[in-house]
Amino acid sequence: MPEAGATASADAAAQARRVVRVVRGVLGDRAVPAACVHGSAVLGGLRPTSDVDVLAVLSRPTTGAERRALTDALLAVSGARAHEGPARPVELTLVVHTEVRPWRYPPACEYLYGEWLRDDFEAGLTPAPAPCPDLAPLITMARAGDVSLLGPRPSELFDPVPEADLRAAIVAGVPELLADLDGDTRNVLLTLARILTTLRTGRIRSKDAAAAALLPELPEAHRPVLAAARAHVPGGGVRLLGGRAARRAGPRGVRRRGDRKGVSGLKLPVGFS
Repeated sequence: MPEAGATASADAAAQARRVVRVVRGVLGDRAVPAACVHGSAVLGGLRPTSDVDVLAVLSRPTTGAERRALTDALLAVSGARAHEGPARPVELTLVVHTEVRPWRYPPACEYLYGEWLRDDFEAGLTPAPAPCPDLAPLITMARAGDVSLLGPRPSELFDPVPEADLRAAIVAGVPELLADLDGDTRNVLLTLARILTTLRTGRIRSKDAAAAALLPELPEAHRPVLAAARAHVPGGGVRLLGGRAARRAGPRGVRRRGDRKGVSGLKLPVGFS
């Protein structure tokens, strides 16, 4: 019997390839010459519930009708509420190649799908092109993993992201991130840990590795919340501690360290989710 990690990896790879087929089916093969993975699939820390993070590179912009058709197709195959049956959740980012190479900041995102927006998508919202600083960490992760699903490897597709742009992309607004604390406690805490370690080292780690590095530095009273988030406790995980308790113990300890580093405002980057 394969180990759980191997099974999770194979399952994620199959879902990633399925997403590429969906995108090419909607936009046409010539419009989608390349695709790669990022996130936990390349950084480590892939779990059975982890998102499948796919970045597809386009040769042309999309139309509104194409983006709507793609959204409907992804609603059918992504997440626990997928219309075709439960599946791994998908985070799909589309970029037009000429919008990200040569690199400029902020780059433009052609399309973004994530399960956190499912209710809006099912109500008729269609993602639209927009400037997206969060592509800086996403492309950095893709280049670090250098795993191609289709076409050239990420290191061949994308220019390196300057460190200053990477820092600018992940420093934007702690209040906005903390606003999701009660509803997405585990992810918020682990994301804060990843952001802080990235700012210190210039290297993006898995959330698990980032939390492990930060835990010894936290006051003892604040460690249980981040430790529970890292362990992904069954039956609700860190939420078992209660929203108010988590708000008091977790982010406050992390935020103080962030403020000393000049991180007075952090926004959750797309690629960090």
